[in-house]
Amino acid sequence: MDTKTNHIRQLTTAWLALVTLTLLSLGLSEWFRDIRLLPLLVAAIMWIKGAVVARCFIESHVAHPFIKRVLKIFIGIAPIALLATAFFGSTLARWATL
Repeated sequence: MDTKTNHIRQLTTAWLALVTLTLLSLGLSEWFRDIRLLPLLVAAIMWIKGAVVARCFIESHVAHPFIKRVLKIFIGIAPIALLATAFFGSTLARWATL
């Protein structure tokens, strides 16, 4: 199998994984909206999706180590922000109004 076909197969698999994770997160928000730990599940899905995009589409595994670290931090910011606002939203809002 040539490398171009293998690369296209890898990108297609990554894209299908992203679509599946998106549909999973929509299903979780519809069926389990009353579960208190739903933000944890959504944050985990966000982190996984960010990691897939960085690995397969940005190709972070071949980047300079500094760029890898920056991408890891960037991918971690959104789920952490989601968890912070979900569990400590009123406190953060109060701090923002000071």
